[in-house]
Amino acid sequence: MQARGKGRVQAGFTLIEVMVVVAILAILAAVIVPRVMDQPGKARIAKAKQDIRAIQSALDLYKLDNYRYPTTDQGLQALVSKPGSGPDAKNYKDGGYLRDLPVDPWGNPYQYLNPGQHRDVDIYSLGADGVPGGSGENADIGNWTLQQGKGN
Repeated sequence: MQARGKGRVQAGFTLIEVMVVVAILAILAAVIVPRVMDQPGKARIAKAKQDIRAIQSALDLYKLDNYRYPTTDQGLQALVSKPGSGPDAKNYKDGGYLRDLPVDPWGNPYQYLNPGQHRDVDIYSLGADGVPGGSGENADIGNWTLQQGKGN
């Protein structure tokens, strides 16, 4: 008979093995976390671009019916309800062209200019900082920055 404890193999990890695993996890976290943390900003920019495309489509329908885009004074509100001033929208679609006006992902209204500096009309968000210009997430996002068919 063998005595208890003799010849028995201990199960578990050594301190070195645990430290190696912790080091590997730290390296992975250092690489992955910055990429994951940047995703909300990219998601907001993608949402703004999608909203601008939808507004542009509604404006194009408005123009098809009324032969012109709404004036800057009439604004994007002309897509929700028939304008009461400015050029008459004689063929205005019942129910409007949008149910309601979206706000940009930072909680600000989308901007509209007719005539635009970049296109017939400009539709844009002022970005995260809410002021004209900027770069990165603070950059203005407009219909002139969209590349149709490129998935942007």
